[in-house]
Amino acid sequence: MGCCGETARTRLQAWERAGIWDQLHQLLLTMLREAGELHLKTAIIDSTQVRAFGGGDATGPSPVDRRKKGTKFTLLVDRDGVPLVIRAAPANRSDHLEILPAVTSFPVVPGKPGRPRTHPDKLYADAGYDCEATRSLLRWLGIEPHIRHRNDRHGSHLGRVRWVVERTISWIKGLRRMRVRYDRSITSIDAWTTIAAAAVCVNIWMESTA
Repeated sequence: MGCCGETARTRLQAWERAGIWDQLHQLLLTMLREAGELHLKTAIIDSTQVRAFGGGDATGPSPVDRRKKGTKFTLLVDRDGVPLVIRAAPANRSDHLEILPAVTSFPVVPGKPGRPRTHPDKLYADAGYDCEATRSLLRWLGIEPHIRHRNDRHGSHLGRVRWVVERTISWIKGLRRMRVRYDRSITSIDAWTTIAAAAVCVNIWMESTA
């Protein structure tokens, strides 16, 4: 990169504080909407966990990894899996506590005539987000919740919609910095998650214009 690792880390954090990475992600979302590749009426949410060596911010004992230190990434995508929001939280934080912060971070994306959308019409989630209070709040926000109940038998067919978020998670975890967490600072963590979302958006945009 033409500089030492400490300089690169300093620039990464400085540009995160200045909002550069968020602006990059927003620009790519706008380009996708202009190209007709962004469909914001439907959103899907899911989460994944990664090991956090050395601990640091947004870290907690993982309930699925023998209580080793980890971070949970909550991902909100559009109908086709374009990443809209990524949030980092301790691995032991319940999914249903992350759904509303993710929804309220829904990006306002220009690129088409008319007023930009401020929230999706429908939100799909698995049983980890099952909570009647959450459903009530989503309806109050004008969002129709499609959240599988924990005790429901399989066969709800919600997976036909939700599979795109699992695919996007696999794309994001294909990036080495997102598979295992080494950074301790929440500033660095937020920078890498936004860069990862931007990288996926670039790949989708390039495929759409190929």
